[in-house]
Amino acid sequence: MRSLVLASAFVLLAACQKPAEQNHQANKAANASDVASSTVAAAAAAKPLSKEAKLQLMHDRHENMEKIGKAVKAARQELNAATPDMNIVRQSSATIAGLAPKVPSWFPAGTGPDVGKTMAKPDIWQKPQDFTSKARDFHEAALAFDAAARSGDAAAAKAAFGNLGKTCKACHDPYRTEHKD
Repeated sequence: MRSLVLASAFVLLAACQKPAEQNHQANKAANASDVASSTVAAAAAAKPLSKEAKLQLMHDRHENMEKIGKAVKAARQELNAATPDMNIVRQSSATIAGLAPKVPSWFPAGTGPDVGKTMAKPDIWQKPQDFTSKARDFHEAALAFDAAARSGDAAAAKAAFGNLGKTCKACHDPYRTEHKD
C-alpha cells in the first residue's frame, strides 16, 4: 500500500513539473530560433549591397515614409474636424500601424546621405540603438492609435494620435533634416 501511495505521489509530482519543463523547452527553442534569426539577419546585413540596390532601398524608404506622412495628415485633418470621419481615421491608423514595424529595416548600413539624396541624418547609423528604440516607440504608439481608431471613440483616437505625434517628433528632431522646399 505504501509503495502505491509513493508511486502515486511521484506520478503527481512528475505531472506538475511537466508543464514547467515544457515551458523551459519551448523558451529554449524560441531563444535558439531568435539566435538563428539574428544570425541570418546579421549575415544578410553583412552582405554588401550594390549602389543600385542601396538607391532603390532609399527610394522605397522615401515612398513608405511619404505613405506614413499622408496617413498622418489625413488623420490629423479628420480628428480636427467638428465631426471626424472615423472611417478615414481608421484607414490612416491601419496604414501607419502596418508600416511602423518596418521602419528600422529601411535604414540598413550604407544607405545614408553619402550614397544619395536623403533627409536621414548620419546619426541614424552612428546611434543605431537609440534610433531603433525610437522606432520601437513609434511602432507601439501606432498600434495604440490604431486600436483607439478602431474603437470608434474620436476622443481616444485624438489622444492616441497626440502620443503618436510625440514619437514622430522624438525621432525626426535628431535623425531627420528639415525640408528644403
